[in-house]
Amino acid sequence: MNLIDTHCHLDYFKENFGVILERAKDALIEAMISCGTEAADWGLIYQLANLYPQIHYTVGIHPTNVHENWERDLELLESFFRKNLIPVAIGEIGLDYHFLEGNVEEIVKLQKEIFRQQLLIARQKECPIIIHSRDAFEDCKQIIEQSGCDWNKIVIHCFSEGIDVIKDVKIRGGRASFTGIVTYKNAENIRGALMAQGVDGLMIETDCPYLSPVPFRSKQNEPAYLRATASYIANLLGMAEMELCALTTQNAKQFFHIA
Repeated sequence: MNLIDTHCHLDYFKENFGVILERAKDALIEAMISCGTEAADWGLIYQLANLYPQIHYTVGIHPTNVHENWERDLELLESFFRKNLIPVAIGEIGLDYHFLEGNVEEIVKLQKEIFRQQLLIARQKECPIIIHSRDAFEDCKQIIEQSGCDWNKIVIHCFSEGIDVIKDVKIRGGRASFTGIVTYKNAENIRGALMAQGVDGLMIETDCPYLSPVPFRSKQNEPAYLRATASYIANLLGMAEMELCALTTQNAKQFFHIA
């Protein structure tokens, strides 16, 4: 019944980190992948991964965190692959067109360039890639195709698109990871996408501290709540919860190359 939270942001829990870890342990969360979104959080999650064997980490510049010092940050990102404990993936990286303000053309241009550069690093390192795509799938897909990156190494995290998109991802060899959004009443399209992907390559995540699943929507999300999402998905797919947990855990270990 063990689970792996394949995408969380543990740097948000500085004040009560011990409590969060204890609750995760009680919920049989075997491992957590704390994902980087900007240079400011990479050092902390690297330290956490060194202190706690159940924590793994990634490095990446989130599309909403782009700025003029991005070249310096890319140099820092690459340096983590020379440390004693290297990232299990590059991410989360990608494009986000949902809340564009100001000089939209320049922001999109910068997002695309930083995305391309990080894909280039990921291709050189031959590591998994965690994609953030919000209202931008076609552009994400085009840039990934141009990069020459292997779709088998790509997961679109917090999948929020429909069935046609997941089919497009799957036919290329990629996969999606699903959050507590699947438990929401108005998420029929995401449930349809989950069923279209099936258990082949399926991974699940919290994306905490966001997107708490039912029945915890009024609370800040945390890794322990992954159990509720797993239970819901098992029921949706007509599987025993134990089987769903075993499959998603195995998928995560294979994808991120973790023991």
